[in-house]
Amino acid sequence: HSVVGNFTGVNDINLIVVKCTRIEIYLLTADGLQPVSDVPIYGRIATLELFRPPGEEQDLIFLSTERYRFCVLAYDPESEELVTKAGGDLQDRIGRPTDNGQVGIIDPDCRLIGLHLYDGLFKIVPIDSSGKLHDGFNIRLEELNVISIKFLYGCAKPTIAILYQDTKSAKHIRTYSINLRDKEFESGPWDHSNLDMGANVIIPVPMPLGGAIVIGEQTIMYFDGATTSVIPIKQTITKAYGIVDPDGSRYLLSDITGTLHLLVLVHADQKVVNLKLERLGKTSVASTLSYLDNGVVYVGSSYGDSQLIRLSPTSIGNDQNNYVEVLETFVNLGPIVDFSVAELEHQGQGQVVTCSGVYADGSLRVIRNGIGINEQASVDLPGVKGMWSLRSSNDNGQQSPYDKYLLVTFVGETRVLAINEEDELEETEIAGLESEEQTLLCANVANDQILQVTPKEVRLIDASSHMLVESWQPEASSSAGGESVAINITAATCTEGQLLVAISQGQLVYIELQTSKLVIKSRATMQAEVSCLDIGPRMQEGSQQVHEPKFACLGSWDMNITVCSLPDLQIICSIPLGVDVIPRSSLICRLEGILYCMVALGDGHLFTFVVDEQNGFQLTDRKKVSLGTQPMTLELFTTNGSYHVFAGSDRPTVIYSSNKKLLYSNVNLREVSHMSPFNSEAFPECLAFIQDETMIIGTIDQIQKLHIRTIPLGEQPRRICHQKSTHTFAVCTVSTDFESTKDENEVNYVRLIDDQMFETLAKFQLDVYEHACSTLSCTFEKDEKHHYYLVGTAYAPPEEVEPTRGRILVFLVTNSNGATDLELISSKEVKGACYNLNAFNGKLLAGVNNKVQIYRWQQREEGSWEL
Repeated sequence: HSVVGNFTGVNDINLIVVKCTRIEIYLLTADGLQPVSDVPIYGRIATLELFRPPGEEQDLIFLSTERYRFCVLAYDPESEELVTKAGGDLQDRIGRPTDNGQVGIIDPDCRLIGLHLYDGLFKIVPIDSSGKLHDGFNIRLEELNVISIKFLYGCAKPTIAILYQDTKSAKHIRTYSINLRDKEFESGPWDHSNLDMGANVIIPVPMPLGGAIVIGEQTIMYFDGATTSVIPIKQTITKAYGIVDPDGSRYLLSDITGTLHLLVLVHADQKVVNLKLERLGKTSVASTLSYLDNGVVYVGSSYGDSQLIRLSPTSIGNDQNNYVEVLETFVNLGPIVDFSVAELEHQGQGQVVTCSGVYADGSLRVIRNGIGINEQASVDLPGVKGMWSLRSSNDNGQQSPYDKYLLVTFVGETRVLAINEEDELEETEIAGLESEEQTLLCANVANDQILQVTPKEVRLIDASSHMLVESWQPEASSSAGGESVAINITAATCTEGQLLVAISQGQLVYIELQTSKLVIKSRATMQAEVSCLDIGPRMQEGSQQVHEPKFACLGSWDMNITVCSLPDLQIICSIPLGVDVIPRSSLICRLEGILYCMVALGDGHLFTFVVDEQNGFQLTDRKKVSLGTQPMTLELFTTNGSYHVFAGSDRPTVIYSSNKKLLYSNVNLREVSHMSPFNSEAFPECLAFIQDETMIIGTIDQIQKLHIRTIPLGEQPRRICHQKSTHTFAVCTVSTDFESTKDENEVNYVRLIDDQMFETLAKFQLDVYEHACSTLSCTFEKDEKHHYYLVGTAYAPPEEVEPTRGRILVFLVTNSNGATDLELISSKEVKGACYNLNAFNGKLLAGVNNKVQIYRWQQREEGSWEL
């Protein structure tokens, strides 16, 4: 369902869309549709109407669910939430639910709500002048097979028009006015009998015209009791309509083929003189149409993707008959009739290929979980131990916004890669950098300087002259025997102006970075050796002012997490992790306004804590997740303006926040040991990864759980099966031709589709009235070298209630002269529909009507095979 009205504000134009159990509310703005809220409802929504009772400035939502609950919802602008105004149960103790689905309608003057839930009963919920609902009551309906019910406009008493079918399958329309006092029907202003056999839609026309339009398969009729207008149309089944003008002189109609028409009521002196129908173009097969504004229409579809389209006054493109421009598409996977799980990209991750859509909207959808990396460049680099990106600066001491250098470190040496004029990566040198040592940390810091930390020393380098301006080495300490022991830096982390280094024997040194100066602010000694550290909160989204970090988070060799205050390095709290694995990487970051502290262990586990900034940076809300089995490194990066965390290990993961919850999405790369953001002019918003012995530079897909690729077929897919050995899918499809005059307008095919490019390699047409019911890929005993596709079918001629014959078809994928074909090897007649096929110990199990049969694959005397 979809409706348009002023729901969130007096002047707001809202589109309200209902999908199964959810209500989505959008606001129409100059930039398009903006989502306002998405609300789950307990129950599948059956009917939806907008109405405005007396005294209300905004519209209210009335909805009922399939279990006969109803509610009236309003929008509260202050809390920005939906408020329930009324609710209740519509269920009756007895009654047969209607065949054609529930009907829930509201009188145009908001005097009552009418519901058709059970055959032979019409339920009425009165609304009083203050907008309150009263107890409902039932009125008996003589018409049992009701197709549609609508309220008419401009009647003194609430009046309904009923389109129904009698016992002889003839269609009639009858009107009743409702007497609220006596709780009964009175005969209405007009009736019409023997309508078009395919009549299925009533459209009530607003005043000043009044009356109703009835749409059939071959005609469109208008009556208001006094005048009747009829026009013939090309045979089709209309699925949805939408009103364009408030006075009801123009309507949009969409049929079963997805063709959009405009119906115009030509009128003079408030009387309808004629009807005109114009074709506008093709859309998805609509189940609901909502005209928004300025020619923009929402086409809601339960058969394919929903669309937002704009109607143009002149034809678009080369097609003279197309006036439809698609502005936006909303992906819809349903209805899914079958799916297959296949490993297509050989990365150890299965992808789901679904048979989705109905009629011409039929498509295959390839759905994969996780985040894809789009590779832009790669280079072989074995033995990398760390990687950082650096920005260059120009002669005025201004830093470029783009990264230019990529610093890569190995055991005992450090190399610098830079992007040259040809946008290629080549090795270069920065004079002040120590290249004969492994680097622990390298970064651009305040006052246009570069900081490098090696196990021996801290170096501060001028970014424009590349000269070393200051260095600091930890002093050697004397051991008990009086010999001096070399002391190394084991870990380091920095912000723009501060540096915290950990030295052997659990010492910490906090250093301030000034212009050409390293100023030691404080020292401390921890209980155990420090294995990883980070300081925070850092400058991040929304906080542009330079503020000093307030605390540090350390992981130590005694499996503890310690939080220290800065700059005095006093211990705030120490938390034992309760594991026997050393913390390898820690990160403090702010996601969606919440400050997190993350600690990654050497066995692929990750601890996350929420930092309580009000209570002296205590760690709360401890959680543990397993993201891999190898040591993990954590790195912050930004994409599309928001921050995420990359956890590199044997199963790399992106950690992101949605609705203030941490979510984990796997990345479609294997074994990433290091990652660094690399936002250069040649590769904007890229990331650099070290995978095995290769460095990859690539962009990251949108951060979302599911990635969906659509392969339109133009036919409805019914069954799908994957064959790994031939890298193909067998897809059984139904092509429906609504314009054919023959009895059988459906043609069934078995298509062979390539599993990489999804092109149709070959197709096999089934007989008339033959439908594919099942498909399977298997091998048989004594013939293990061939992988066969099997398709079970049924013949369904119109005169048969239950199928009495079918076939089991055996296909082999053959390759000759580079062309792939689907060869029919054997065909076996069965007595009924072959609903199910399964491989069983080298034989075949088949479910035929109500029997289970087993088949053997054997060789004839002349060498061919048969079932």
